[in-house]
Amino acid sequence: MVQGLLKDGIVAGRLAPEQYAENFSDLHPPLTHHEAIVEADRCYFCYDAPCMTACPTSIDIPLFIREIVTDNPLGAAETIFEQNILGGMCARVCPTEQLCEEACVREAAEGKPVKIGQLQRYATDVAMQKDVQFFERGAETGKQVAIVGAGPAGLACAHRLSMHGHTVTVFDARPKAGGLNEYGIASYKSTDDFAQAEVDYVTAIGGIDIQTGKALGKDFSLADLTEKYDAVFLGMGLGGVNALRAEGENAVGVDDAINFIADLRQASDLSSLPIGRRVVVIGGGMTAVDAAVQSKLLGAEQVTMVYRRGKAQMNASEFEQDLAAAKGVTIRHWLAPKRVLTTDGRVSGLELSYMALDEAGALKATGETTTIACDQIFKAIGQTLSSDGDGVELAGGKIAVDAEGRTSLAKVWAGGDCATGGDDLTVTAVAEGRDAAESINRFLSGH
Repeated sequence: MVQGLLKDGIVAGRLAPEQYAENFSDLHPPLTHHEAIVEADRCYFCYDAPCMTACPTSIDIPLFIREIVTDNPLGAAETIFEQNILGGMCARVCPTEQLCEEACVREAAEGKPVKIGQLQRYATDVAMQKDVQFFERGAETGKQVAIVGAGPAGLACAHRLSMHGHTVTVFDARPKAGGLNEYGIASYKSTDDFAQAEVDYVTAIGGIDIQTGKALGKDFSLADLTEKYDAVFLGMGLGGVNALRAEGENAVGVDDAINFIADLRQASDLSSLPIGRRVVVIGGGMTAVDAAVQSKLLGAEQVTMVYRRGKAQMNASEFEQDLAAAKGVTIRHWLAPKRVLTTDGRVSGLELSYMALDEAGALKATGETTTIACDQIFKAIGQTLSSDGDGVELAGGKIAVDAEGRTSLAKVWAGGDCATGGDDLTVTAVAEGRDAAESINRFLSGH
């Protein structure tokens, strides 16, 4: 055992320097050329293509896999990018086991689907490494569009609008573009600064100006944008974090998981990041898993995820849950935080209530409690819109949109995590940004 693991409290340098690089290496090493050809050859090229139906961006999966089989990875990349210009990142972070691969006929027949996600990464990596661009900027229309948020939805919207010849200005509150692809994804899923490489690839089409450090409600209002621009797309994601609603939640050592992940993603030296010896992560989604696994990889000796409902109700995919378990994370269900325990103002434990469903199916505390000793707690219990919508109608805490992404305000569209109708996935945000761009183009063209 590394000596650092014996230290109580939240400290840095728990592991040997070389261990960090190994722990945070690529979760799924890319397929070699030979491996890609062999894997692609497993595809049945189904006529009804259930995998394509399951893809939120409707990529023609059988076609791009056939192009890989015929040793045409650039053709495969073009097929992917036609529907999903962020296909490279989606290949890395999409829960393919719940989407295209779950629908794969080989999954039903053999329990071993074609590795669609890894094949998609193989093709898109070839195109990006060779810097092959498949799309040209359309003839200049003279129309100006503002986009708030340089995440997946905003980037996809910007690229499609540029294809139609519109000029786009993207505003983002963060210092770097990319949104959750840059700040909110586990480091082992996106290595070698891939998020920024993808931003560069997407914006290479031209006509897209990204201005960072500019936040809606602080540096400009929605009214400012609608007055200056011909159309506006809101894709700023969810900046707020839900409250824990547990006694003592403001104690030193209680942090937001999304901020922890962002700090980790931007760190130049992982050994400088402090982590507790015993960590508790509250939540059951992808962010909770990312925070829990990375806590373990940073050297936490004991990491426990607690979720108020059962395994079947967790938002994290079964693959993600299995990954957490494989990395040594303990997952406990039917537990809800009640009180943060402190010693000298710092976290020393978490008291939890046992939960159960009553006869009406409502979640209720049973009256029994338990305690987990810990020195650090991460909240991963969902995010909220960080503003009041600035005049846009809201529904369920998000911006209300119709099937085309139009909001209650004229000239304003929205998509991604900040809007209703999505499922908080990168691939869905891309689809919504792309489709909103088509609606905006129709509007700007007078249709």
